[in-house]
Amino acid sequence: MTLLEMILAMALLTAPPDTLELPDAVALHPFVAPAVKALALDWELLDPRETDYLKNPQDFPSDLKLLQGRFEEYQSAPRVAEVERFPGRDLVGDLLAHNRSYRDSVNNRLDLDMMHADELRTIVAETDWLYRIYDALRDARCEYFYVTYRRQALAQLRDLVGMEGYYSGQLPPHVPLWRIPEAR
Repeated sequence: MTLLEMILAMALLTAPPDTLELPDAVALHPFVAPAVKALALDWELLDPRETDYLKNPQDFPSDLKLLQGRFEEYQSAPRVAEVERFPGRDLVGDLLAHNRSYRDSVNNRLDLDMMHADELRTIVAETDWLYRIYDALRDARCEYFYVTYRRQALAQLRDLVGMEGYYSGQLPPHVPLWRIPEAR
């Protein structure tokens, strides 16, 4: 690929969707499609398994529009490699199972303990919030999901735990430990 092809591919991918009308996109396809595909793969806008995109000259305008939309959507989303700062998928699965078990036990207590119902409902809500965090991490760790979905899960995780927690790799506990009384 030449520098000109890469610059053109970059300009095409970063243009907002529906703002750029190519007069003869089919004729442009053989010249620029390989560079657009290489850049889309490198920028994690396209999963390596999405082999049908940018293949056919007739589909080039719609494929390009899709990738422009993905560029816009995932521009600030974390890269997939950032998942490595967090626990592995097997451990996350175990933590999620414990989270659900804990939630069930609090729900069962809620059925019996009306005196503490408000506090127990708060604990259930906190447990569900912690579940969403670890569920997003599990999705980001799942290698059979497409790269765009994994990046979306990482963005959700970042939003749930905040920038500092995300970039330091510090997650809250998987259950609301602050609600468990200390032993005396």
